[in-house]
Amino acid sequence: MAVIADGAETARDVAARAHRLRPVDAVVLGYAAATSLVALLRIGVLPRCGWVLLLNVLMALLVLLLTRRTLGPFGGVVREIYPLLLLPLLYSALGVLNGGGRLPVHDLLVQRWEAALFGGQPSRDWWRADPSRLWSTVLHAAYFSYYFIIAIPAGLLLAWRDRPGLRRFVLAVVATFVFCFLCFVLFPVAGPYYAFPRPDAAFLDNPAARLVYATLARGSSYGAAFPSSHVAASVAATFSAWAASRRLGVLVAVPAALLTVGVVYCQMHYVVDALAGLAVGSGFGLAVARRT
Repeated sequence: MAVIADGAETARDVAARAHRLRPVDAVVLGYAAATSLVALLRIGVLPRCGWVLLLNVLMALLVLLLTRRTLGPFGGVVREIYPLLLLPLLYSALGVLNGGGRLPVHDLLVQRWEAALFGGQPSRDWWRADPSRLWSTVLHAAYFSYYFIIAIPAGLLLAWRDRPGLRRFVLAVVATFVFCFLCFVLFPVAGPYYAFPRPDAAFLDNPAARLVYATLARGSSYGAAFPSSHVAASVAATFSAWAASRRLGVLVAVPAALLTVGVVYCQMHYVVDALAGLAVGSGFGLAVARRT
């Protein structure tokens, strides 16, 4: 009888844990499952995909660990923000899943879309037609502000102890990133940063541009252009921050708007990348902001 009771208690514990999974946990676990399938399909060609499988197993274990009833104050904070902390690892894994350029990319197709819609290649031609040291500085700085657009609202909502607002923010941003990352895996596009010759040295001769290029040199994943996750995540963050605090929303909206323009002017993304990112970020941002 004791064995039966213990078994019944274990089953109840498992069921209770499942009910404690939040939507963002389901997003993380769903992404781990999807990319594990891709890794298994590609591991014969890309042996390093085995590391992605290991990462996904560890992520799943982390999610289960964080559903425990007694986490303590520090564990509770980690529970709220861990999906954001995972994003750099997930982004780095994209290079493994795409083979660092060994798999074909779809830039020629996207460039045809660009030419059909805009009569040329704005990401290549705009800065050449109107080079500006001032706008290069401002828009490269806006491009780099992407990291702060994600981190600062999360930190402020955590400090304000606005847990509902923080949860909506994390869910919107992480769901947006996950959608973009899946697009990168299934439809890799290198982007104008790789496809076209780099801008002239004079255009990049400012601290903001040097900082951006130094950062990209250390951690850019090939094939991660369509849709622009920079634009998508910034827009989703804007909607979620606005839902929590109008002042916070304005604080995020200004650099997000500049970033959306900057990714094209600074030759980081095609216009269709930015437009797709705008649509994705708006969709997830609005959907999550309306959650009670």
